[in-house]
Amino acid sequence: MAVPKRKHSNSRSGKRRSHHQAKPKQTGYCPQCSVIVLTHTVCPKCGYYMGRTVVDMADES
Repeated sequence: MAVPKRKHSNSRSGKRRSHHQAKPKQTGYCPQCSVIVLTHTVCPKCGYYMGRTVVDMADES
Protein backbone atom coordinates (compact mmCIF):
# COMPACT_ATOMS: atom_id res chain seq x y z
CA MET A 1 0.00 0.00 0.00
CA ALA A 2 1.28 3.47 -0.85
CA VAL A 3 2.25 5.73 2.04
CA PRO A 4 2.77 9.51 1.77
CA LYS A 5 6.42 10.50 1.91
CA ARG A 6 5.82 13.93 3.45
CA LYS A 7 3.15 15.58 5.59
CA HIS A 8 0.76 17.91 3.75
CA SER A 9 1.08 21.49 4.91
CA ASN A 10 -1.72 23.23 6.80
CA SER A 11 -2.20 25.53 3.81
CA ARG A 12 -2.67 22.61 1.44
CA SER A 13 -5.11 20.87 3.80
CA GLY A 14 -7.04 24.14 4.19
CA LYS A 15 -7.30 24.57 0.43
CA ARG A 16 -8.79 21.09 0.12
CA ARG A 17 -11.26 21.76 2.93
CA SER A 18 -12.32 25.18 1.63
CA HIS A 19 -15.58 23.75 0.25
CA HIS A 20 -16.54 21.75 3.35
CA GLN A 21 -18.29 24.61 5.17
CA ALA A 22 -21.90 24.23 6.29
CA LYS A 23 -24.43 25.75 3.93
CA PRO A 24 -27.63 27.41 5.16
CA LYS A 25 -30.83 25.39 4.93
CA GLN A 26 -33.11 26.41 2.07
CA THR A 27 -36.37 27.83 3.31
CA GLY A 28 -39.49 29.18 1.72
CA TYR A 29 -42.90 30.46 2.73
CA CYS A 30 -46.06 28.39 2.95
CA PRO A 31 -48.50 29.79 0.36
CA GLN A 32 -51.41 28.96 2.66
CA CYS A 33 -50.39 30.47 6.01
CA SER A 34 -47.10 32.35 5.19
CA VAL A 35 -45.01 30.51 7.78
CA ILE A 36 -41.32 29.90 7.00
CA VAL A 37 -40.95 26.22 6.04
CA LEU A 38 -38.05 24.07 4.82
CA THR A 39 -38.39 23.42 1.09
CA HIS A 40 -40.03 20.15 -0.01
CA THR A 41 -41.66 19.55 3.36
CA VAL A 42 -45.21 19.70 4.67
CA CYS A 43 -46.05 22.91 6.55
CA PRO A 44 -46.00 22.09 10.28
CA LYS A 45 -48.69 24.68 11.02
CA CYS A 46 -51.40 23.96 8.42
CA GLY A 47 -50.35 20.64 6.82
CA TYR A 48 -50.30 22.12 3.30
CA TYR A 49 -47.95 20.77 0.58
CA MET A 50 -47.90 20.93 -3.23
CA GLY A 51 -51.24 22.71 -3.58
CA ARG A 52 -53.28 20.53 -1.24
CA THR A 53 -53.76 19.71 2.43
CA VAL A 54 -51.77 16.54 3.08
CA VAL A 55 -52.02 16.33 6.88
CA ASP A 56 -55.20 17.30 8.68
CA MET A 57 -53.81 19.41 11.52
CA ALA A 58 -57.14 19.28 13.44
CA ASP A 59 -56.45 15.59 14.13
CA GLU A 60 -52.86 16.27 15.21
CA SER A 61 -53.74 18.61 18.11
